[in-house]
Amino acid sequence: MDGKLIVFEGVEGCGKTSQMKLCAQWLQSLGISVVITREPGGTELGLDIRRLLLEKADNKPIAELTEILLYAADRAQHVEQELRPNLAKGKYILCDRYTESTIAYQGYGRGLDMSLIKQLNYIATGGLESDLTLWLDVDVEVGLARKRGDEQVFDRIEQETIAFHHRVQQGYVELAALYPQRIIRIDGSLSKEAVHQIIQANLRDRLQSWLAF
Repeated sequence: MDGKLIVFEGVEGCGKTSQMKLCAQWLQSLGISVVITREPGGTELGLDIRRLLLEKADNKPIAELTEILLYAADRAQHVEQELRPNLAKGKYILCDRYTESTIAYQGYGRGLDMSLIKQLNYIATGGLESDLTLWLDVDVEVGLARKRGDEQVFDRIEQETIAFHHRVQQGYVELAALYPQRIIRIDGSLSKEAVHQIIQANLRDRLQSWLAF
């Protein structure tokens, strides 16, 4: 059985982490071997990079070019150490963020050159794309309000301006329009169970071809 890379994307507070866990449980109930991972921080080295990128929000700001290079370094390590080996073993990988996040956050959010981002993504991944990206679409204000309810300390990205987060959201809108076969919009404003059922329905459609159900 071929492995598959299923990515969960969205703005802050969209609920992707919770939905990944529900999705993993459901896939495992079907007898599918699942790996849950994330970017940044899906490897031991990646955890160190994640702390530099996100957790030191009170320190001096990171230059935008430095930031994207750190994300690319994390991704290169992740692809080499976790993604390709597990795909080769036939595992289904559920990944919290991948290349679309870099395009949305550093491209649309920061305004960095898209050709640079695409080049760095390709270098880091060797051309490895997701088999399916589930974009949990929620209003920026709703997502940030959820974060405020769940956390007392915001990371570096969560502390960005509301305008930044709206630009990120627009990035996801445009990516979904560009790649409709690979990026599926899920209404993340619905209840947790309703969102899970929609994700499950979309995955059933894919599984029919992936597993020849």
